[in-house]
Amino acid sequence: MRHLKAGRKLSRNTSHRLATLRNMVTSLIEHEKIQTTDAKAKELRRLADKMITLGKRGDLHARRQAMRVIRHQSVVKKLFDDVALRFKDTDGGYTRIIKVKRRHGDNAPVSVIEFSVLEKEEKKKAKKSEKKKDKDKA
Repeated sequence: MRHLKAGRKLSRNTSHRLATLRNMVTSLIEHEKIQTTDAKAKELRRLADKMITLGKRGDLHARRQAMRVIRHQSVVKKLFDDVALRFKDTDGGYTRIIKVKRRHGDNAPVSVIEFSVLEKEEKKKAKKSEKKKDKDKA
C-alpha cells in the first residue's frame, strides 16, 4: 500500500527525477510556458508554486533556498524581480496546465504548463489603455 507516499516517480531514480524537475522549473521560469507530459506537468506545478512563494517572500534566505533548486542566477533574479511581483496579490494557483494532444511516438498525453495570471494582467492593461484612449478623445 502507498499510504503517505506523495509524488510521482516518473520512471526515474531519485537523483534523475530531482534533476529533471530542477531543469523543468528553470525552463518554466525562464520561458514562462513549456510543453511536457501530463505527469511531469503535475509534479512541476508543485515545485513551481513553491519557488514563486519563495520569490514573494523576497528575503535573502528565500533567495538562497531558491538557488538550491534553480541553479542559474539570472533565472533566480527574474523569479524574484519579475515573476513574484506579478503574483503579489495572489494566494496560490500560480500555474495552469492545459492538455494539448497525444505525442505521436508513444501516445503519451502532452500538456502545456504556464503561469496563470498573465492573461488577467494583459486584459487589465488593455482595458486601462482603452479607457485612456477614450478619455483623450473626449
